[in-house]
Amino acid sequence: MIITTLDWIIIIGYAVGMLLLGFYFSSKNKSSDDYMLGGRNMSPWKVGLSLFATMFSAVSYLSMPGEMIKYGPMIWSSLFALPFIYFIVAYYFIPYIMKLKISSAYELLETKLDIRSRIIAAVYFLTMRIVWMAVIIYMVSEKVIIPIMGWPEETALFVSIIMGVVTVIYTSYGGLKSVVFGDVVQTFILFGGSIVAIVLIVSDLGGVSNIIPKEWPDQWAELKFFDAQARLSFLPVVLTTFGWYVCTAGSDQMAIQRYLATKNVKTARRMYLHSILANALVTLLLAVLGIALFAYFKMNPDLLSNGNSIVDDADLLFPKFIVIGLPSGFSGLVLAGLLAASMSSLSSGINSSAMSIINDFILRFSKKVIVERNQVKMAKYISFGIGFIIVLLSLVVGNIKGNLLEITYKTINLLVAPLFVPFFMAMFVKRPNPTATFIGTLLSGLAAVLISFSQELYGETISFLWIIPGSFIVGIVSSFILSLWGRNK
Repeated sequence: MIITTLDWIIIIGYAVGMLLLGFYFSSKNKSSDDYMLGGRNMSPWKVGLSLFATMFSAVSYLSMPGEMIKYGPMIWSSLFALPFIYFIVAYYFIPYIMKLKISSAYELLETKLDIRSRIIAAVYFLTMRIVWMAVIIYMVSEKVIIPIMGWPEETALFVSIIMGVVTVIYTSYGGLKSVVFGDVVQTFILFGGSIVAIVLIVSDLGGVSNIIPKEWPDQWAELKFFDAQARLSFLPVVLTTFGWYVCTAGSDQMAIQRYLATKNVKTARRMYLHSILANALVTLLLAVLGIALFAYFKMNPDLLSNGNSIVDDADLLFPKFIVIGLPSGFSGLVLAGLLAASMSSLSSGINSSAMSIINDFILRFSKKVIVERNQVKMAKYISFGIGFIIVLLSLVVGNIKGNLLEITYKTINLLVAPLFVPFFMAMFVKRPNPTATFIGTLLSGLAAVLISFSQELYGETISFLWIIPGSFIVGIVSSFILSLWGRNK
């Protein structure tokens, strides 16, 4: 099967709809608060779905079915962490942050620590999110669009440019309101694409019982509670999931921007609950999709391309099924879902990065007062600049080794814990030492790099699941030790 005219109509219609969305909301923004925070009075369920869609990118959408096929269900033990995450974020972080009435998350650090912590946190955030957006563009263009369309690899640059341009236009014109509304639409497309694929596979194979493996596949990891040497075991997965969500919720501008876009603490909590529930549901859906794809290609090995195998090319099976397994129109829907997942993350990343650059660098160090109208114009220009950078960077991230999930942790999640270190000190330590915290934040970033690229740097393989807990422990312990040492001098 090839991509039909109907599929193209759906895909192009989606892209045009996103552009029109940006132009529509551009007339609704009367101030910088409207542009950056949606007027601080947005619907909690919409913002919650926006937060979910923002964090759950196309990389996750593609990597989770492939992870299930290749390594089994151990990664889905992450679901056990979600109730604890919600409790910490809803009853500790959100009330603390909401009472400050800030615009940038990193204003908090200058108040409780000093300007150095604010700047290093903003730099960590911008580095992390720019790399994150570049990885998303690379994954979708190189690993999805090009293989599905059967285009030559050289066209990846043009695909990346088109994705970047469409996203930048509707984001830069519409601000957070267009981002959130677009994310809601994209969430429903993402769910719809997964459900359609599962239903069609189950129908094709003759029932649910036929997609469940009769015996434990050889390539699946053993179910272990804790094994420091294993790639995956229950406790490290739960700890890493808990660490990622808590660190992101407490320090990432994209998350904090969503709290501030709601009216009060109560609505912010409801917003976060919607986000957590959406994440749990889509994680379960993609787990089922992974099992279904495994059964489908095991029963139809002739549908694999020459030289491909179910295990070694697990990340490619979902894109492959989109082409060969979906009827006309549905392929376009699922492709639109992948583009939706990508563009929702890109739009939020661009919006939040522009906001951080303006608040943490331009307004903070400008000697002149910049009126709100000029701030909005500035945000649009910065958004275009960020889009240009991430398209260029997407051309080099393919050199990182590993499957999609490992690449995610080695790049996108590299600085999640180091970014949270100064926030932890500011929120939970009564009188934090600014210099000790600054050094601890730097050491945490160094530890993340040493763990992530352990094989390349010194020939030892450390599981990518230890990047977040390991770098967080290094940052907090070193901050406390240096604080005590400073007091005793």
